[in-house]
Amino acid sequence: MRAPEFWDNPPNRPGIKANLLAPLGALYAIATAKRISKPASLKPTIPVICIGNLNAGGTGKTPTAMAMIQRLQGMGKTVHVVSRGYGGSLEGPLQVNERIHQASDVGDEPLLLAAFTPTWVAKDRASGVRAAQEAGADAVLLDDGFQNPSVPKDFSIIVVDAQRGFGNGLCIPAGPLREPVQAGLSRADVVLSIGSNKAQSDFLEIWGSSVTVPHAKGEVMPLETGMDWTETPMIAFAGIGYPEKFFGTLRTLGANVVQTHALDDHQPLTSSLLARLDADARKLGAQLVTTEKDAVRLPAAYRQKVLPLPVRLEISDWSVIDNALNALF
Repeated sequence: MRAPEFWDNPPNRPGIKANLLAPLGALYAIATAKRISKPASLKPTIPVICIGNLNAGGTGKTPTAMAMIQRLQGMGKTVHVVSRGYGGSLEGPLQVNERIHQASDVGDEPLLLAAFTPTWVAKDRASGVRAAQEAGADAVLLDDGFQNPSVPKDFSIIVVDAQRGFGNGLCIPAGPLREPVQAGLSRADVVLSIGSNKAQSDFLEIWGSSVTVPHAKGEVMPLETGMDWTETPMIAFAGIGYPEKFFGTLRTLGANVVQTHALDDHQPLTSSLLARLDADARKLGAQLVTTEKDAVRLPAAYRQKVLPLPVRLEISDWSVIDNALNALF
């Protein structure tokens, strides 16, 4: 399901639909606050670091998780990821095995992160953290779960897309927020805004006064692979929170993108969909290209036909995050 366009309106002009839905958004915020107030069901003996957001949909949590994994590993820490495994059928807790599991079992994000570090899926996050702890983790990276009270967090990073910010500032369904900005940031330790310099400036102009915790900035950049993206026409498809960001990244690389297909977040890549895309590619002499996260959902028959574009998060100044990490260990 794609987010309504009015969710991205500025907070001073939320739009007629948003205003009509605002009472429902207020009820959603009350329900979230009530859920968050519940007592934790686990007291971990190792640090729990949460990569969360206030917005529904993609903000850049997965690239942030990758960057944090590498940062912690660089400190000599054994870090395990715990995820709910959105889109997966298995309840867990279980450790993701890339040789056995598929995205339909454990979700696409855990399958991708498992290539970097031990990753657990658990619908009950507390049981997942317990399993990681018992398996020898020095720290747990909680993929999402900021609004889940079952596990206390030692350090929480709120990831926000700098271009979209916190949208129109209203809660679902009137806006994109899981909880009000002020309420969410009161429990956060760092805000990490992700985007270009222009997007970062716009974010500060609109939301700077609301960011009352340390602020870090980053940008998702293509990983250098030696690929000449200008050689072949591209048909791009993506089932992430904001597919247009992926299409824009391809164009900045000079790719000749002849078709784009914006899918729903985590949308299953069915045989009929892929057959249609493959037929278009053959007709146009084009290369199919998608995101790393989508690529792990590809059936085996299409893995050699579709080119993934790997990206990594580059953080301009790690000091506010490093200071918190150093205090944890």
